Amino acid sequence: MKWSIKVKSGIFLAGLLLLTVVILSVTVLRGIQENQRKNHEDFLAQQSKIANLYITQNFLIGYEGRTAAIDRFLNEKGEEMAANLGFMSGMHVKLFDRSGKEKGNSAPSIGETDTSDLLKYALNGKVAYWQKNDSMYYAAPLLNYDQQMGVIQFQYPLKDSLLFYEGILTLFYRIGTLIFIISFIIGYLYFSRLTGGIQKLKQAVEKIQRGRFLSHPPLKRRDELGTLSHGIYYMSNQIAENIALMQQEEKKLKQAIETLKKLEQKQKEFIGNITHEFKTPLTVMKAYVDLMDMYPDDPRLVIDARQNIGKVTESLIEMVDKVLHLASLEKYDLTSQAESVDVKETLLDLCERMKGKAQKFGLQIEACLSEALIWADKESFTHVFINLLDNAIKYNEPHGKIVVKNVVEQNRVCIDVIDTGTGIPAEARDKIFEPFFTVNKDRSRQSGGTGLGLSLVKKLVEKQQGEIALLKTDNKGSCFRVTFPLLS
Repeated sequence: MKWSIKVKSGIFLAGLLLLTVVILSVTVLRGIQENQRKNHEDFLAQQSKIANLYITQNFLIGYEGRTAAIDRFLNEKGEEMAANLGFMSGMHVKLFDRSGKEKGNSAPSIGETDTSDLLKYALNGKVAYWQKNDSMYYAAPLLNYDQQMGVIQFQYPLKDSLLFYEGILTLFYRIGTLIFIISFIIGYLYFSRLTGGIQKLKQAVEKIQRGRFLSHPPLKRRDELGTLSHGIYYMSNQIAENIALMQQEEKKLKQAIETLKKLEQKQKEFIGNITHEFKTPLTVMKAYVDLMDMYPDDPRLVIDARQNIGKVTESLIEMVDKVLHLASLEKYDLTSQAESVDVKETLLDLCERMKGKAQKFGLQIEACLSEALIWADKESFTHVFINLLDNAIKYNEPHGKIVVKNVVEQNRVCIDVIDTGTGIPAEARDKIFEPFFTVNKDRSRQSGGTGLGLSLVKKLVEKQQGEIALLKTDNKGSCFRVTFPLLS
């Protein structure tokens, strides 16, 4: 059977109080008995001295001689002396001679009690007393200077003393019981409060075990329990924080695993795409080499093969450069040379540089730019918009146009590159920033597109804390928006 601290403390308190009350009562009652006994002894010793003095005085008046006179005095005056002494002391008095024979009795009518043992002690010159029922029998020697005359015996009534003692005993029972009950109630309430605090701490620990952590200390006290309460609260917070950190780490680990899986899938797709993209131009080159082996004397074939192999080679070089650049952005955190870039000035310069290529395809480039400064790597910034302008030229319609404009909104600058091409199909809009993805593979092959440009652009923009998005696209063209934070 398992007993709680509350029950144990209650039993201990009851036992302690009961033991205290019993010890205190026994000690006090014994003290009262001892005090009564001493008072009785003192009183009877005093009465004995008075009796000795009274008998000696009466003996010396009218009696001479020693032994014979004493015996004659007790025989003649014993009854009278006993009666007078009984009257003076208010007690039953008996006188005995030296042989132990009774010579006087102040109250012959009172029943006799055998006190022979007391008489033997008194005849030997000693004081002795004996208590029976509600009386004390006190025997003392009668002395006449150096000679014992006989024995005097007092019967002292103890009724009042016994009634007093019984009254005190009853009072102790009542007061002791009352004190015990009151003390037990007070102690029980105090220990209940103490054990109640311990119970709250126990409930708090069980709550933590169930995974329900504390929002405040379970107890507010200025003692050891209060200190323990704050310790449990601190422990609860630490456990909650550690579990939260473990859950965050677990979440991060799961995200990392998912990311690795996606990267692995992308890597497989990347390898498959790059293998395909490299294979196509190499196949073209091999075909022309085979043709030249078959027709070595055809000068027109040689010229045509040289031109086409040159184009394919340039396409391969461009593809290799972009793949290497993209791989370096994915794998290494390259240090960029950030500086203050004047958006308007830089974009106007890029538009001017791309005008020749645009005019070659019968396209116009328009710039509508306002002043704005950003903090970025100028080379990366230039590469981003060269790619966007080049895509706008490649995938535009004849006699179309390209518009580059910007707008400053709050603490950022938004740069739009708009073309008048055929737009991007809805099913392809979510994939345009993936490596090697092309909307129209035939047109990309004709224009030299590799499908790496927008993927590289996105990486470069994000490296500069910017964002890129396809703002709109339809059959009248597309609009790409690049956003950078302004230089404060």
